[in-house]
Amino acid sequence: MGTQRNGFSKRETFILSVDVGTTSIRCHVYDKSAGIRGSCSAKVSLLYPQPGWVEIEPEDLWKGFLTVVKGAVQDAGLQMCQMESLGISTQRATFMTWDRNTGKPFHNFITWQDLRAAELARSWNESCTMKTVHGVMKTLHFLTRQKRFLAASLVVFTAQHASLRLVWALKNIPQLRQAVEDGSCYFGTIDTWLLYKLTKGLVHATDYSNASATAIFDSYQMCWSGFICSLLSIPLSILPRVQNTSHKFGTCDPSIFGVPIPIMSVMADQQAAMFGECCFDIGDVKITMGTGTFMDLNTGNKPHTSVAGLYPLVGWKIGADVVYLAEGNAAGTGSAIKWAQDLELFSDVRETEAIASSVEDSDGVYFVPSFSGLQAPLNDPKACASFMGLKPSTTKRHLVRAILESIAFRNKQLFEVMLRETRIPITKIRADGGVCTNNFIMQLTADLLGRKIERPSHFDMSCLGAAFVAGLGTGYWRNQEELKKLLSTDQHFLPRRSKAGWDKGCPYRGVLQSWERALQRSMHWYSQP
Repeated sequence: MGTQRNGFSKRETFILSVDVGTTSIRCHVYDKSAGIRGSCSAKVSLLYPQPGWVEIEPEDLWKGFLTVVKGAVQDAGLQMCQMESLGISTQRATFMTWDRNTGKPFHNFITWQDLRAAELARSWNESCTMKTVHGVMKTLHFLTRQKRFLAASLVVFTAQHASLRLVWALKNIPQLRQAVEDGSCYFGTIDTWLLYKLTKGLVHATDYSNASATAIFDSYQMCWSGFICSLLSIPLSILPRVQNTSHKFGTCDPSIFGVPIPIMSVMADQQAAMFGECCFDIGDVKITMGTGTFMDLNTGNKPHTSVAGLYPLVGWKIGADVVYLAEGNAAGTGSAIKWAQDLELFSDVRETEAIASSVEDSDGVYFVPSFSGLQAPLNDPKACASFMGLKPSTTKRHLVRAILESIAFRNKQLFEVMLRETRIPITKIRADGGVCTNNFIMQLTADLLGRKIERPSHFDMSCLGAAFVAGLGTGYWRNQEELKKLLSTDQHFLPRRSKAGWDKGCPYRGVLQSWERALQRSMHWYSQP
C-alpha cells in the first residue's frame, strides 16, 4: 500500500471537526491520539445594518465553512476519503428562517449579540401576562414541588434568547409570516442550517445541546416547549427535529467534498468545550475565557433550577444518557482587554501579565467589566462599565492590573454562586479560551477559588469536543476513559493560599469587598434620569 507525501498510510483515517464561532470558523483534522494534523480558519464577517443589530450573511458563512474544511484537509496533506466522520460545533442561539423547498433565506442570521428584541423583552417582562404566569407557576410548584414549575416561575426574557428575536422576525418580515401560513418555513440555528446545506435539504435537525440554548426548549421534558411556543405564538411546525448529540445526522452530499462524509455530531460550542475538556463527571467545572466568560458545572442527569440566574442546559445526550450543565456567564472578559488595548494602555496583549505584576496592587483602583451589563448573580442589564478609585498616583499599570483583577473577581463570583446554589462538591476545574493564556488571571483565579485549575495544551476545546463525540459515534475512540488519557495539560495553577487561609484573612479579601462596592455603584446606571 502506498503512502502520502507526508508518510501517512492511505488507510489511516481521521476525524474532521469544525467550530463556527462568533468571529471565526476553524477546522481541525484529528488523528487517533487527538493530535491536530491539519488546520484552517476563516473570519466570520459580522454585519451591523442598524444600531444594536448584529447579523451574518448565510451564503458568506456557508462559503467560509467549505473553505476551512477543504483547507484543513489540504493542510494535512490528506484526502477527503480519509475523513471517517465530521463533527460540528457552533455558536449558540444565532438563528435564521428559510424556505424549506428552495432553501432561500428570509433574512440574514440574527446573532446572539443582536439587541433588536430588547424592547420586546422589556415589555414582556413587565406585562400582566408574565406576572400571571409567574404566579400560576409558583402555585403549581407549591402544590407539586416539581422543579420545572419553579423554573417557569423564574423565567425572564432577554434579547439574547432566540425566542424573542424569532418573535420579532415573525412580526416584522412579511414573507416569513406568509411562509409560516403556507407551511413552507424552516427555523434553525447555525447547526441546523449547515445540516440542511450539507445534505442538500434532506435533513432539518438540531441536537439537544443547541436546542436547550434557544429558550424555546424545555430541558425538564426534553422537548420543544409547547407552553413557550403558545405564549409567544411561535409555530411548532417550523422547529427542527431534536436528535442525540451523538447521532448520524446524515451524510455530506458527495458533490460537496467529492465523497460522502458521515455527520456524526452536532454540538453547541460551550457544551462541546466541556466535552473536549473531558468534564464527564458530576462536579467537573469548565471555565472558558474568551470574548466573555462561560463557567459550566456538570450537574449529572438532573437540570439545576436557579434563582440567581444560572442557566440549566443540556450538555449532551449520548444514547439514553443525558448530562446537564449549570452555566453562568460574564460578558466583559476578552472584550474588556481589547477595549484597554484600543485605549493604548498597552500595545500587545501578551504584555499585560508583566504590566500587572510590575505593581504590588492596583493602588485602590477597581474596574467594573460591564460593557454589556452584569450577568449572574447580579443580573443587571443597566449596569455601566467603570473605573473607581482613580487618584493622581494612578498609572497605566494600575489600570491594567485592575482590569485583569476584575476578570478573576467575576470568576470568583460565578464560582461562589455555583457552590451555594447547587451544593455539588467540585471535583476538578479546567480552563480554556484565549484569555486563559494570561498567567496572572489564572493564578489569581486559583488563589480566589482556593482550587487547583488545569490549563490544556491547546485551547480550541469546542472543536475537540465535537471531534470526540463524532469519533465515539463511529468507534474511532472506544469510550470516555480513552478520551481522558488523550487530554494533555499545559500547566497546573495551585492556590497560593488554602481555602482556610482565604477565610482567615487573604490579602485579596478586602480588595474583593471594595470591588463589590464598586459593582453596586455601577448598577442601574442607565435607568437613572
